[in-house]
Amino acid sequence: MRILVVSEGKHEQSGALDNLLKRLGGHHHLFEHDRIANTDIPRVHKGKGYFKKALRWVLKAENNGYDALIFLIDEDGIKKRVQEIREAQNHNLLSCLPRAMGVAIRTFDAWMLADEKALTEVLGYNVNRPPNPEAIPNPKEVCSDFLAVSDTRISQSEMYARVSHEINIDILCDRCQSGFRPFAMRVRNIFQ
Repeated sequence: MRILVVSEGKHEQSGALDNLLKRLGGHHHLFEHDRIANTDIPRVHKGKGYFKKALRWVLKAENNGYDALIFLIDEDGIKKRVQEIREAQNHNLLSCLPRAMGVAIRTFDAWMLADEKALTEVLGYNVNRPPNPEAIPNPKEVCSDFLAVSDTRISQSEMYARVSHEINIDILCDRCQSGFRPFAMRVRNIFQ
Protein backbone atom coordinates (compact mmCIF):
# COMPACT_ATOMS: atom_id res chain seq x y z
CA MET A 1 0.00 0.00 0.00
CA ARG A 2 1.40 3.41 -1.02
CA ILE A 3 0.42 6.11 1.48
CA LEU A 4 0.92 9.86 1.33
CA VAL A 5 1.79 11.23 4.77
CA VAL A 6 1.31 14.98 5.13
CA SER A 7 2.42 16.80 8.28
CA GLU A 8 3.71 20.15 9.44
CA GLY A 9 7.14 19.96 10.95
CA LYS A 10 10.58 18.47 10.76
CA HIS A 11 10.09 16.49 13.98
CA GLU A 12 7.23 14.50 12.46
CA GLN A 13 9.11 13.91 9.23
CA SER A 14 12.39 12.85 10.83
CA GLY A 15 11.19 9.36 11.69
CA ALA A 16 8.92 9.93 14.68
CA LEU A 17 5.64 9.86 12.77
CA ASP A 18 6.79 6.88 10.68
CA ASN A 19 7.62 5.00 13.88
CA LEU A 20 4.15 5.67 15.29
CA LEU A 21 2.49 4.62 12.01
CA LYS A 22 4.47 1.37 11.97
CA ARG A 23 3.54 0.73 15.60
CA LEU A 24 -0.13 1.20 14.62
CA GLY A 25 0.10 -1.54 11.99
CA GLY A 26 1.85 0.05 9.02
CA HIS A 27 4.93 -2.19 8.93
CA HIS A 28 4.55 -3.26 5.30
CA HIS A 29 3.39 -0.01 3.75
CA LEU A 30 5.31 2.55 1.71
CA PHE A 31 5.12 6.03 3.26
CA GLU A 32 5.89 9.06 1.12
CA HIS A 33 6.05 12.39 2.94
CA ASP A 34 5.07 15.92 2.06
CA ARG A 35 4.67 19.11 4.06
CA ILE A 36 1.33 20.80 4.65
CA ALA A 37 2.93 24.08 3.55
CA ASN A 38 3.40 22.71 0.00
CA THR A 39 1.20 24.80 -2.30
CA ASP A 40 1.26 22.41 -5.26
CA ILE A 41 -2.15 20.91 -4.46
CA PRO A 42 -5.46 20.99 -6.38
CA ARG A 43 -7.98 23.75 -5.79
CA VAL A 44 -11.17 23.08 -3.81
CA HIS A 45 -13.92 25.67 -3.85
CA LYS A 46 -15.84 24.68 -0.73
CA GLY A 47 -14.87 25.22 2.85
CA LYS A 48 -12.39 27.24 4.86
CA GLY A 49 -9.21 26.81 6.79
CA TYR A 50 -7.85 23.34 7.40
CA PHE A 51 -11.05 21.70 6.14
CA LYS A 52 -10.33 23.07 2.69
CA LYS A 53 -6.59 22.38 2.91
CA ALA A 54 -7.19 18.78 4.01
CA LEU A 55 -9.58 18.16 1.11
CA ARG A 56 -7.01 19.58 -1.29
CA TRP A 57 -4.54 16.99 -0.01
CA VAL A 58 -7.14 14.22 -0.44
CA LEU A 59 -7.46 15.19 -4.10
CA LYS A 60 -3.69 15.37 -4.56
CA ALA A 61 -3.28 11.89 -3.08
CA GLU A 62 -6.02 10.50 -5.26
CA ASN A 63 -4.75 12.24 -8.42
CA ASN A 64 -1.26 10.85 -7.81
CA GLY A 65 -2.35 7.25 -7.35
CA TYR A 66 -1.89 6.88 -3.61
CA ASP A 67 -3.89 4.19 -1.85
CA ALA A 68 -4.49 6.33 1.25
CA LEU A 69 -3.70 9.65 2.92
CA ILE A 70 -2.48 10.32 6.46
CA PHE A 71 -2.79 13.99 7.40
CA LEU A 72 -1.65 15.42 10.75
CA ILE A 73 -1.62 18.98 12.03
CA ASP A 74 -1.05 20.68 15.39
CA GLU A 75 -3.94 22.29 17.20
CA ASP A 76 -1.67 25.11 18.45
CA GLY A 77 -4.45 26.34 20.76
CA ILE A 78 -6.84 26.96 17.84
CA LYS A 79 -9.84 24.81 18.81
CA LYS A 80 -11.66 25.11 15.45
CA ARG A 81 -8.94 23.01 13.79
CA VAL A 82 -10.29 19.88 15.49
CA GLN A 83 -13.76 20.41 13.98
CA GLU A 84 -12.36 21.31 10.54
CA ILE A 85 -10.29 18.12 10.41
CA ARG A 86 -13.17 15.99 11.71
CA GLU A 87 -15.35 17.35 8.89
CA ALA A 88 -12.63 16.69 6.30
CA GLN A 89 -12.17 13.15 7.65
CA ASN A 90 -15.86 12.43 7.14
CA HIS A 91 -16.33 14.29 3.82
CA ASN A 92 -16.86 11.89 0.93
CA LEU A 93 -18.37 14.09 -1.79
CA LEU A 94 -15.03 14.73 -3.54
CA SER A 95 -13.34 11.39 -2.90
CA CYS A 96 -13.70 8.12 -1.02
CA LEU A 97 -9.94 7.76 -0.67
CA PRO A 98 -9.12 6.08 2.65
CA ARG A 99 -7.71 8.65 5.03
CA ALA A 100 -6.59 9.14 8.59
CA MET A 101 -6.66 12.76 9.63
CA GLY A 102 -5.65 14.01 13.02
CA VAL A 103 -4.94 17.02 15.19
CA ALA A 104 -2.24 16.77 17.84
CA ILE A 105 -3.36 18.63 20.97
CA ARG A 106 -1.54 21.12 21.45
CA THR A 107 1.28 19.92 19.27
CA PHE A 108 2.89 16.69 18.07
CA ASP A 109 5.57 17.26 20.73
CA ALA A 110 3.01 16.53 23.47
CA TRP A 111 2.78 12.93 22.28
CA MET A 112 6.47 12.50 23.12
CA LEU A 113 5.68 13.34 26.78
CA ALA A 114 3.04 10.65 27.35
CA ASP A 115 5.28 7.79 28.51
CA GLU A 116 7.95 8.58 31.09
CA LYS A 117 9.46 5.09 30.72
CA ALA A 118 10.17 5.73 27.02
CA LEU A 119 11.65 9.13 27.90
CA THR A 120 13.80 7.55 30.62
CA GLU A 121 15.05 4.89 28.18
CA VAL A 122 15.94 7.41 25.47
CA LEU A 123 17.37 10.17 27.67
CA GLY A 124 19.34 7.94 30.03
CA TYR A 125 18.05 9.38 33.28
CA ASN A 126 14.91 8.95 35.40
CA VAL A 127 12.14 11.17 34.01
CA ASN A 128 9.13 11.71 36.25
CA ARG A 129 5.72 11.44 34.64
CA PRO A 130 4.85 14.83 33.12
CA PRO A 131 1.36 16.21 33.74
CA ASN A 132 -1.38 15.71 31.13
CA PRO A 133 0.58 16.17 27.87
CA GLU A 134 -2.36 17.77 26.05
CA ALA A 135 -2.61 20.48 28.74
CA ILE A 136 1.06 21.53 28.65
CA PRO A 137 1.24 25.06 27.17
CA ASN A 138 4.54 24.51 25.31
CA PRO A 139 5.35 20.79 25.00
CA LYS A 140 8.20 21.44 22.52
CA GLU A 141 9.98 23.49 25.17
CA VAL A 142 9.42 20.79 27.82
CA CYS A 143 10.94 18.21 25.46
CA SER A 144 13.86 20.53 24.79
CA ASP A 145 14.40 20.99 28.54
CA PHE A 146 14.38 17.21 29.11
CA LEU A 147 16.91 16.77 26.31
CA ALA A 148 19.18 19.52 27.69
CA VAL A 149 19.56 17.63 30.99
CA SER A 150 20.49 14.38 29.25
CA ASP A 151 24.07 13.25 28.62
CA THR A 152 22.81 11.77 25.35
CA ARG A 153 23.98 13.96 22.49
CA ILE A 154 21.15 13.72 20.00
CA SER A 155 18.98 16.27 18.23
CA GLN A 156 15.41 16.87 19.30
CA SER A 157 14.23 15.20 16.07
CA GLU A 158 16.29 12.11 16.91
CA MET A 159 14.90 12.16 20.45
CA TYR A 160 11.37 12.09 19.03
CA ALA A 161 12.24 9.27 16.63
CA ARG A 162 13.66 7.20 19.48
CA VAL A 163 10.82 7.96 21.90
CA SER A 164 8.21 7.09 19.27
CA HIS A 165 9.99 3.78 18.74
CA GLU A 166 9.87 2.98 22.49
CA ILE A 167 6.58 4.56 23.56
CA ASN A 168 3.77 2.39 24.86
CA ILE A 169 0.94 2.99 22.39
CA ASP A 170 -1.75 2.14 24.97
CA ILE A 171 -0.32 4.75 27.37
CA LEU A 172 -0.14 7.27 24.52
CA CYS A 173 -3.82 6.63 23.67
CA ASP A 174 -4.78 6.95 27.33
CA ARG A 175 -2.83 10.13 28.04
CA CYS A 176 -3.56 11.90 24.72
CA GLN A 177 -7.23 11.06 24.38
CA SER A 178 -8.29 14.13 22.41
CA GLY A 179 -5.55 14.03 19.78
CA PHE A 180 -3.70 10.75 19.51
CA ARG A 181 -6.51 8.30 20.33
CA PRO A 182 -8.84 9.29 17.46
CA PHE A 183 -5.89 9.61 15.08
CA ALA A 184 -4.64 6.13 16.05
CA MET A 185 -8.10 4.65 15.49
CA ARG A 186 -8.27 6.17 11.99
CA VAL A 187 -4.75 5.02 11.13
CA ARG A 188 -5.52 1.46 12.27
CA ASN A 189 -8.65 1.47 10.09
CA ILE A 190 -6.52 2.22 7.04
CA PHE A 191 -4.13 -0.64 7.79
CA GLN A 192 -6.85 -3.27 8.34
